[in-house]
Amino acid sequence: MKKHNAGLVILILSLTLGFITGCSNKGATANTSENSSSDQKKVTIKGIADLVPHSELIKYVTPKLAEQGIIVELVATSADTTTNEKLAKGEIDFNYFQHEPYLQEWNKANGYDLVNAGDIHVEPITAYSDKYSSKEDIPDNAVVAVPNDGTNEYRALRILEENGFIKLNAKTANSLSASVSDIEKYLRPIKIVELDSAQIIPTKDDYDFFITNTNKALEAKITSKRLFSEGSDSPYANIIAVRKEDVNNPAIVALVKALQSEDTRKYIEKTYGGAVIPAKLDK
Repeated sequence: MKKHNAGLVILILSLTLGFITGCSNKGATANTSENSSSDQKKVTIKGIADLVPHSELIKYVTPKLAEQGIIVELVATSADTTTNEKLAKGEIDFNYFQHEPYLQEWNKANGYDLVNAGDIHVEPITAYSDKYSSKEDIPDNAVVAVPNDGTNEYRALRILEENGFIKLNAKTANSLSASVSDIEKYLRPIKIVELDSAQIIPTKDDYDFFITNTNKALEAKITSKRLFSEGSDSPYANIIAVRKEDVNNPAIVALVKALQSEDTRKYIEKTYGGAVIPAKLDK
């Protein structure tokens, strides 16, 4: 009788152990499945952004996007002449370094159809000086350096016009491009030197004042006095550029939404003190 009881106990223990082991295996399988499902929901988007403030703003929103399963990978933090081509050919999913007028000019020149997925910030082109603290201090016959590329030269000449130095001819208002040949009249005697934008800050000591993009000033960490700049209504907001078929890609939409959020706008205002301003979103 005792032998039968011992056998019964052993049988019961074996069945119980088997049941527990089976439940344990089922639980492990379910957890693995859930983990796999979670991994499958993650998506990675690759991009190229300029260093300041572009990549800094991408870095700011990256943790929030990661919570949504969107991994943002910057493959470079310096845009160059190949950046739009890399986007057009699918090597990256977005870029963030340019304004829409520049993008449209590039599309026209190269036969592509990249589009604006959203305006993010404005780098108001600004007049700086190491010699004078206000535009009223600038003497007659002062020498000013301006960038010589199409849209940025227009922007530089436009703020010279807005601040009473020159008058541009009427056609420049529609073309959004200008050079010194489009100056109709000098309202104050100044000498304008057209330079490659990359050369302006390194040679700034040669001029009474100079005009450049604020991101270049931020990257160079210059302490020059800001004299005057574009207003907040500038049409030259820096954008997230994408291929046309990706403009409604949920990951791209989420990236733009994060960069345009009120939280990010406050971060821009606090961090850059007017050198970078949030883009108007009511266009």
